[in-house]
Amino acid sequence: MLGAICGDVIGSVFEHDNVKSKSFPIFQKDSRFTDDTVLSCAIADSLIHDRPFAENLKRFYNWYPKAGYGFMYSRWARSDDNVGYNSYGNGSAMRVSPVAWAFDSIDAVKKISAQTAEATHNHPEGIKGAQTIALATFIARMGGTKADIAKLAIDAGYNLDRTLDEIRPDYHFSATCQDTVPEAIIAFLEATDFEDALRSAISISGDSDTIACMTGSIAEAFWGSVPAHIRDITLSRLDSRLLGVFELFEQKYITTST
Repeated sequence: MLGAICGDVIGSVFEHDNVKSKSFPIFQKDSRFTDDTVLSCAIADSLIHDRPFAENLKRFYNWYPKAGYGFMYSRWARSDDNVGYNSYGNGSAMRVSPVAWAFDSIDAVKKISAQTAEATHNHPEGIKGAQTIALATFIARMGGTKADIAKLAIDAGYNLDRTLDEIRPDYHFSATCQDTVPEAIIAFLEATDFEDALRSAISISGDSDTIACMTGSIAEAFWGSVPAHIRDITLSRLDSRLLGVFELFEQKYITTST
């Protein structure tokens, strides 16, 4: 979960000011949490306290209404409707990382990650994106190899037959699972360590914070931890409520999983 939050915070300043290089200051004055972190914490809080996903997603939206949500999500969160709106946006995949740490079987991770998506993103592509990121993170957490994670994504129907150098020149902003989940996984597959994974993800450009969020989720689980300096600065950018959710989730699930 922390890896996803790191990706969001570090990528936040690049979403509207893209870079096509891995060379940039890892943290800047304006690096901050966005909707990716807020909704990841909403999912984590639901898992900790057994709260319905849809209700909790709305609750956290109301606490952070200006965190940078998409139009469709904001409209849903302000409505009285708890039925998904058939989205295939990457909002389902950016918030799913807690599921990979809270459960200890492939079947459970697949089932619960689908449920987190269906609260809003009940389009097949929205569900698939969430399941793929959650399962990739889970496989990494269980000691799986990069080849295992690549096979998972390919079996799900994602094209990984491209390099970052091939993706960067023509890549443009997209907030769909179809155009960001495979790119996030490719960034992880090419990376040499956790920080390099985030730099690789952000260098793709486009929806930088969300791509880095998804990559960071897998990378944390694969390399076993987040480097201390990145962890400390990232957590310092959270407010007390979000930090409290993270710390409680880490205490309940992550420290007993590593």
